[in-house]
Amino acid sequence: MPDAFAPDPSQPSTATLFAGAALLDAEKLDCYRIALEFQAIAVQLVPKRGSSELRDQLDRASISIVLNIAEGCGRRSPADKARFYSMARGSATECAAVIDLLGARNLVDERLRRRARALLVRIVQMLSRLVAPPHLRRPLSSSKERL
Repeated sequence: MPDAFAPDPSQPSTATLFAGAALLDAEKLDCYRIALEFQAIAVQLVPKRGSSELRDQLDRASISIVLNIAEGCGRRSPADKARFYSMARGSATECAAVIDLLGARNLVDERLRRRARALLVRIVQMLSRLVAPPHLRRPLSSSKERL
């Protein structure tokens, strides 16, 4: 059974975006990289014709995930960081709802829908850890859970 969290070889890797370059704080987060990967998939999910309201909503929300993670990384105070990570998490759950609607309307390729949802679940998990106060965070059980 394929790993839902493994990179999809048919999608361009975000690693090439950062190869050999100095990294900003956001670019060091796996969560940011996965959000970029999801955004690349999101533009493929909605058919070009029809459903423009869902396409626009998915586009705005998927961009919001990436931008709020980046802005949160640029903040100094833990409360500011948590506020932006929380907004990114809300945008990720909004994207999941749009994908559910696309699936209910049979407007999306099932394989692509499953991949997008797996990425969103992972993004929400990571953002939930980033939002949680340090004293409530459980220890990481494996390197696969790195933020």
